[in-house]
Amino acid sequence: MMATLITKEEIPQYKIVPAFVDNTDHWQKELQYATRLGNEFKGKTSITFETTQGPRTVSTTVWSVTDNYLQLKGGMNIPLNSVIDVHF
Repeated sequence: MMATLITKEEIPQYKIVPAFVDNTDHWQKELQYATRLGNEFKGKTSITFETTQGPRTVSTTVWSVTDNYLQLKGGMNIPLNSVIDVHF
């Protein structure tokens, strides 16, 4: 899978859509770890998500995870049902 790397600030320029396979439950558990990594150790996580222009990847710290969204610093939200891949 080829995804274009973007900055966190570029996320609002894209229309985020659901991924072909909804793995919300799986990603929610993975992103709980990413939240701890970001908040306690300032570690970054690479998150690939689906947009109308194809997959995009952002490398950033995860601020928090809710039932439906992952929240990044600066008020950026990505729906969990659009997440394709997560790397620590």
